[in-house]
Amino acid sequence: MRLAAFDEMLPEVSGLRRPYSAYDRWLKEQDPARLTEKMQDAERVFRKTGITFAVYGEQEASERLIPFDIVPRIISGNEWRRLTQGIEQRVQALNAFLDDIYHRQEILRAGRVPRELIARNEAFLPEMIGVRPPAGVYTHIIGVDIVRISEDEFYVLEDNARTPSGVSYMLENRETMMQLFPELFQKIKVRPVENYPQLLRQSLAAVRPQSTKGAPTIAVLTPGSFNSAYFEHAFLADQMGVQLVEGQDLRVVDGHVAMRTTEGYKQIDVLYRRVDDSFLDPLTFRPDSALGIPGIMDVYRAGNITIANAPGTGIADDKAIYSYMPEIIEFYTGRKAILGNIPTWRCSEPDSLKYVLEHIDELVIKEVHGSGGYGMLVGPAATKKECETFAKKLAAKPSNYIAQPTLALSTCPILTEKGLAPRHVDLRPYVLVSDRIQIVPGGLTRVALKEGSLVVNSSQGGGTKDTWVLDD
Repeated sequence: MRLAAFDEMLPEVSGLRRPYSAYDRWLKEQDPARLTEKMQDAERVFRKTGITFAVYGEQEASERLIPFDIVPRIISGNEWRRLTQGIEQRVQALNAFLDDIYHRQEILRAGRVPRELIARNEAFLPEMIGVRPPAGVYTHIIGVDIVRISEDEFYVLEDNARTPSGVSYMLENRETMMQLFPELFQKIKVRPVENYPQLLRQSLAAVRPQSTKGAPTIAVLTPGSFNSAYFEHAFLADQMGVQLVEGQDLRVVDGHVAMRTTEGYKQIDVLYRRVDDSFLDPLTFRPDSALGIPGIMDVYRAGNITIANAPGTGIADDKAIYSYMPEIIEFYTGRKAILGNIPTWRCSEPDSLKYVLEHIDELVIKEVHGSGGYGMLVGPAATKKECETFAKKLAAKPSNYIAQPTLALSTCPILTEKGLAPRHVDLRPYVLVSDRIQIVPGGLTRVALKEGSLVVNSSQGGGTKDTWVLDD
């Protein structure tokens, strides 16, 4: 499958774009053999660091390195300002939406979002109705996936409001690039990202429960070393200087969540959890969960612990809800969305389902609760048999799916054995929410390493790049 795509470095129509001018001058001075050597050096660094991601459904070992490309993606300061304005607006609307649907439900009464879409949604937690989290923040850490299709057109592809991953790769990518090419960072003013762990800790501390006395105790809750993102859990805990804990390390003591230490149990005030809602508390959700803490939801409802992100935030990144984001943004902010949505067909609607089934080979179809590139069909890249098989699944349970047009995602060059070659990319900026909204300048650029592929997910074999926001 080949789509005519806008190249962010060297568009066919206008030639080299200004954000890449200084980098291009440097690149032309480089010996190709040196660049190949640097690629190998980068792989050794990542292997030594132990940066891996589990790739499911393949024959080989499930743990593999995420491929890293040494050609940076470069974004101008002006472009970044526009993106941050749109992201801030979106994040404000997401938090207002979550507060509303778990309390007054004004958007449902106004008919802007169908009531049944919430009531029947598995990501909506009735247990959170009437519960207001400390500081009123639901989504403390958000990863907003953004795609570009032309010089001026950016779209939000997805809102990751539950437990967004990948920020450790953003940090390691930058550190590796600074080790490999220190001279580049002297020539080009690139905004820093390395203070993210410090910002994360400050942001989490700012949303501590009101009852907290003194400096809050923060911990990162992981499902354990078998989890695909365990490296990131350990990395962030280490970088923040806080404890990495599993459910078995915690218990409820005197109305608080406490961590087992050599000196007894120590109260936890803020828990950055990387465990899914259903496993968080076996007394409230799945009774067979060994990953959570029995009784933590009672502590949470009493206001004695902050859970980041709050339980029930998954409803905000449901792909069916995504299709209503323009209405949600306008309802809560009173303004049109700065960053648009990709046009979306809700397969639960008969007319939309009919259109999607008739044009299945032209569309991208996704599960509404899916993530990581699993459970989706890229029509133009699928065989006739794959389309027919998927159509049967779709017709059997239409409400499980949405469909979108196949967009020509922008491309950035990667270094291959034959030199530079364009590959499709997206961008995941990371947003921290407390008493203010902070967006790290850049984020994680994911790249589809297979020529012509539009699937950038690490779980599907995609790679990453360092993302530079210029200080201009």
